[in-house]
Amino acid sequence: MRVAVIGATGMVGSVMLKLLEERHFPIKEMLPVASQRSVGREILFKGKLHKIIGMQDAVDAKPDIAIFSAGGSTSLEWAPKFAEAGTTVIDNSSAWRMDPNKKLVVPEINANVLTKDDKIIANPNCSTIQMVMALAPLHKKYQMKRVVVSTYQSVSGTGVKAVKQLENEITGQRGEMAYPYPIHKNALPHCDVFEENGYTKEEMKLAREPQKILDDRTFSVSATAVRIPTAGGHSEAVNVEFRNDFDLKEVRKILHATPGVTVQDNPDTNTYPMPIYAHEKDEVFVGRLRRDETQPNTLNLWVVSDNLRKGAATNAIQIAEYLLHHELV
Repeated sequence: MRVAVIGATGMVGSVMLKLLEERHFPIKEMLPVASQRSVGREILFKGKLHKIIGMQDAVDAKPDIAIFSAGGSTSLEWAPKFAEAGTTVIDNSSAWRMDPNKKLVVPEINANVLTKDDKIIANPNCSTIQMVMALAPLHKKYQMKRVVVSTYQSVSGTGVKAVKQLENEITGQRGEMAYPYPIHKNALPHCDVFEENGYTKEEMKLAREPQKILDDRTFSVSATAVRIPTAGGHSEAVNVEFRNDFDLKEVRKILHATPGVTVQDNPDTNTYPMPIYAHEKDEVFVGRLRRDETQPNTLNLWVVSDNLRKGAATNAIQIAEYLLHHELV
């Protein structure tokens, strides 16, 4: 395959390049694409140096697949141009996720909706991906009614500037601020921008995207998203009310059998998911499984995943792998 990675010099883009190599994705030609200021620079991929090219040159090259991680405005402008050239776009921004004519895909859950006609495919929000990975098999069995989620999100979800802010604050250096406040020794209940309803865009992504992925509007999600001073990995405290009652042993069995999910749930040995253990792994880790004793049919769980991998790059590449395996590209 001829593959273009848009935003190849960014945090997610660099992980995409690493994973394409790790997962032995069949690449005939790699086209790293970045902003104009990076054009001409070289990056290493599979032991060879590749020159970074600009957007129009990438479109003209007509790659089979273009994986975007360059921001919503870039995707809105350029994804259609790649699609018109016959390229299949997998977009990691929020630009196309809620477009009724575009598929929003987590491969383990709904890759079967994809067809050859899907030229722009949306990758869900990182926090959404790990949450639906844990909840989808339980929803299938017990039918979700309402989900309340609080997230504890790494600064890496904001990008290089935020990681640098945290590093500067830890070492006592002054520098550019990604956030309106310090993040070191702090927690900011502010992920993305605020909307008119008082929720942030991140919180509304968590509310809307799961319904589209699961093709089900019968459940609702209420979210509070918080940025914390961890360098990588997002965590979520999830409270889910089901229409049908459940047995905790059966819940564990279902999650154990779910591809891409790893259960870490043994309070006796202090075994539970943490970002430090999810680092550079592709699984979604689930633990702290317990019944909510304040109301019926309600489960508490703790969900952790590497937001740059399964939350972004891995999921996108899994979509590409599915397309290739099923000859949809």
